[in-house]
Amino acid sequence: MEAKVSDGELGDIHIMAGRLSLSKRSVEALLARDKDYIVFDAILAGFGIRVMPSGKRFFLIQYRKRGKTRRVMLGQFGPVTAELARREATRMLADVRAGDGDPAAARDADRQALTIEALGKRFLLEHVGTRCKPSTAAEYKRSIELFINPFFGKERTNRITSADVAELHGSLSQTPYQANRVLGVLSKMMNLAEVWHIRPRHSNPCEDVEKYPEYKRERFLSPEELKRLGEALATTERSNSKLAHTVAAYRLLLLTGCRLGEIKTLKWSYVDLTKNEFQLPDSKTGAKTVHFGPIVADVLRGIQHVPGNPFVIIGEVPGAHITDLQRPWRRVRKEAGLEDVRIHDLRHTFASGGLLEGEGLPMIGKLLGHTQVQTTARYAHLAADPVKDAANRISKRLAASLFDQREHTTMGEASTEPTFLDLVA
Repeated sequence: MEAKVSDGELGDIHIMAGRLSLSKRSVEALLARDKDYIVFDAILAGFGIRVMPSGKRFFLIQYRKRGKTRRVMLGQFGPVTAELARREATRMLADVRAGDGDPAAARDADRQALTIEALGKRFLLEHVGTRCKPSTAAEYKRSIELFINPFFGKERTNRITSADVAELHGSLSQTPYQANRVLGVLSKMMNLAEVWHIRPRHSNPCEDVEKYPEYKRERFLSPEELKRLGEALATTERSNSKLAHTVAAYRLLLLTGCRLGEIKTLKWSYVDLTKNEFQLPDSKTGAKTVHFGPIVADVLRGIQHVPGNPFVIIGEVPGAHITDLQRPWRRVRKEAGLEDVRIHDLRHTFASGGLLEGEGLPMIGKLLGHTQVQTTARYAHLAADPVKDAANRISKRLAASLFDQREHTTMGEASTEPTFLDLVA
């Protein structure tokens, strides 16, 4: 005898009245019929096998929860053995009977969980779009679209493990800085997934993945290199008048220590030539005042103010600021024989110039707009150079008497070396 029950997804299913001890041999003996049917195990109540018209067989459990009959598939016979299915069924049914679990509800929740791709879209819309600056938003979007989505894609957010994240991070080992940036973006996404109840609290799979070591590159232009750069900028300006604004941008970057984005988006309304200040309403660290001296004021006065364009460094599009300073920079640095120098190294050079002129780290940090002492601390070794020079002069003077040698340098000598400002003026 057999009973017929209704399954909302697959139509009528026939359940055999008789029970069978489910084993490899007994399951193989079950024949396919015109319709699905289920045979339950004679030993473990709620453990059964479903036989499809195609001949495929699937282990399952069936139980009642809150007055409803629920059914959960455990896997296909063949890839899943009868012994393995029985062990899993025993565990799951024990949890149900103890009131600690509802496998069908967990399955349904998993089916409804957001994919990583969908989480990324929500993250960009609800978090990045309202809380981050455009440059930061662009970097987050790039990490998601180029690295995170291709790796995880349709994978459910609640299934991502630390091993999965480590695999993604490891796949980017050839670009360790990029690998760490991607890890940071994914970690933020996972933190918000917890806030949005997509993952359990304290389950961020990124926390156990160690970042690659990062070594901050410190490249400063020497006096001789500054001279070559100045000549290359002058040559570029003379040879192509259309690059006058571009050349002015590089001079401002070097002479103010501003970030690239701050000079690219600098408006004339931010410039106060009476106080020698830039009043930036927004920067990486928020609103900021940039102080400068007469040399920078002269550079600004030499920049053509284009009617109808509010920006100091204009671009090719009318009314817009310049968008690409990297391409012409490659030409300038090649002309100067400085092909390893990045635009950001001009900011480093400004900091080094200040330290060599005797300014302390707190003042340099204030000039650069650093909000954390640790950021300025990378220049600490440069601050020691004037001290070393003084120690060297003193020791030479004393050594002249100690070893009865002629002094090569006296403490009262005036230095004939050009200062930082002499070189960039």
